Amino acid sequence: MKYLNKFVSALFVATLGIMTLASCEGADLYKINAPDWLSEKGGEEEEEEQEELVGQMEDVYNIGNEDLSSGFWTLGKTTVVPAGAKWQSQFKLTVNPDNKYYKNFYLVLNACTNAETGELGDEFGVIRYDNDPSKNSEWNTTGTEIDRSLVSGNFSSSSGDDDIDANAQKMNGTVTLTVDRTDGGLFIKMTNGTLTKTYTQTTPFPSTGADAPIACRIGVEGALVSYISTNIEPIGGCTSANDKQPLSMELTGIPTEVLLGTTLEEAMANVSAVVTFEEGVTANVTAADLQFEAIPNMTEVGTKTLVVIYNKTFKGLNADKPIIASKTFNVVKELSAFTQTVVVPTPLVLGATDNSTGWWGAHTENIKIAPKETKVTTFTNHTSGTSNWNNFVIVLCKANNAEYAVVRSDNYGWGDGYGACTATGGFGVDDDAWTAWRADMEGAKVTTYVTNNGDGTADVKAVMVGNSGKVYQQEYKGINTVDPDDMYFRFTVDGCHLVFDNELGASDCSTGWWGAHSTNIQVIGHQVSTVNFTNYTSGVSNWNNFVIVLCKADNSEYAVLRADNYGWGNGYGACTATGGFGDDDDAWTTWRGAMNGAKCTAQIFNHGDGTADVKVVMHGTNGVDYTQDYTGINTIDPDNFYFRFTVDGSHLVFE
Repeated sequence: MKYLNKFVSALFVATLGIMTLASCEGADLYKINAPDWLSEKGGEEEEEEQEELVGQMEDVYNIGNEDLSSGFWTLGKTTVVPAGAKWQSQFKLTVNPDNKYYKNFYLVLNACTNAETGELGDEFGVIRYDNDPSKNSEWNTTGTEIDRSLVSGNFSSSSGDDDIDANAQKMNGTVTLTVDRTDGGLFIKMTNGTLTKTYTQTTPFPSTGADAPIACRIGVEGALVSYISTNIEPIGGCTSANDKQPLSMELTGIPTEVLLGTTLEEAMANVSAVVTFEEGVTANVTAADLQFEAIPNMTEVGTKTLVVIYNKTFKGLNADKPIIASKTFNVVKELSAFTQTVVVPTPLVLGATDNSTGWWGAHTENIKIAPKETKVTTFTNHTSGTSNWNNFVIVLCKANNAEYAVVRSDNYGWGDGYGACTATGGFGVDDDAWTAWRADMEGAKVTTYVTNNGDGTADVKAVMVGNSGKVYQQEYKGINTVDPDDMYFRFTVDGCHLVFDNELGASDCSTGWWGAHSTNIQVIGHQVSTVNFTNYTSGVSNWNNFVIVLCKADNSEYAVLRADNYGWGNGYGACTATGGFGDDDDAWTTWRGAMNGAKCTAQIFNHGDGTADVKVVMHGTNGVDYTQDYTGINTIDPDNFYFRFTVDGSHLVFE
């Protein structure tokens, strides 16, 4: 939720650019390819004049999707407001026709640890444009900064229990936002000339470090902010209304495998791209705006190179020079069908904690791997650091412990099946690199993937995130002589000890939102990953349970999914969410009680075509099975798809 998600429609922003050159009111903005309900807003007039703006710079871009589908925490640029400064900005706000009071814009206030880069520190709180004191129209993240008693406004009504506000459409129009720190306190004003909300604090803000800069971001949920101008240049600079040439693009949704006989158009229907234009402006474009070519053609099985061409400017005109990107995929007779299971070996701590356990001195239990299955394990590696081999070791064997192969973390192994494998990792004879790696392995977070290919071969991969944050990878592919119906693995140690991850969050459920995260686990195309765990909850609110984050390796989010039929993110808007109890308060109350100690099974599907599903079965303590499904999450790069768990007033124990 803390990461920036920019949803930009190329055509819509381009049209906004044309509008801004002619008029800041934008009466012609909604005449091009816009829904009827959106077009009707173009002629609305504000009832009062806006306050005078000084030193404004043109900054033209969108926050949110044109169809108003953007989920919570869709954020715009970061603007740093120093102590003693005053920030004024202006933008067009379009709210959702469903009249939900919270579907508008909000201002996020953070500490700023680097004013030049806009690096964020603690989040102080959020102030939203609506003004319903019984709802979360503003909230205090740190518990010390935002004082809701200092809010005032002239909003004509408050929402009822159904979250509907008949006056929500009055939020539409050109909004002026002011963040004033000139008097040592904090004054915030949000107004479109009809509805005004203010926050006035005369005491120092923040209470600690009031002379420090504050990072401000505007966000939306189910709304659209069409930015016009600002008097402080945001991080990354302003965006002009002039047309811009495309520079590069990043592709997502390219399938890893395509069935023989599928046309190129059918295969690439879910492909999209983020195009970067001059001035660093980005826009999301769909397959309809891209040109595709497969080399060689699609008529034979094998690896293909997909060439993708985009030939439009920011405003949708023909570009001076097209941009090209490429990626490989495979045409196959049958799609892969591997499964993946996350497991926690026992004992939970392997080896003496002073790293004194010698070679072969301690072992976990053997864990069976079925044909076409991968077993995933996460743990913390502790080492004496004396030699490269003083780290985790994985043994592949039969049920009777007869070995196929023994592989170490440092690009070395042995056994009947080891000779045929390809080992990649390590640093050869680079002594300095090995020295740095040994030091980094103390406290390293490790994820291992052990795969039974079902054809007499096996693969092992280990991803090691060192204590410096550097990521290392060790792979052993094609270990042979394996009986696919009799394949097991276990861990052993040598001058090290391993702590297997099986809990997340404080056991008293006191860990707050985003306060603890599990390791990211990769799910490759055409695989489904299964995780079994017990969920414990404070029971205060529906969201005080497990949360699943779908993301890239760099933590860029596709979607964030809660246990209670709610989520957000780039790929969430397209999905179908089934579960929950609507407005049935009694059913929700019963469910919250049953979730404290519920046995849960979560399945994460990477379909390999740019889409993903998450399906969870929750066996409640009342004996009732509840299900929560999110199907059709999109914008997925199937080659860069990970998931992790986080908590919010909850505690998870993995099995």
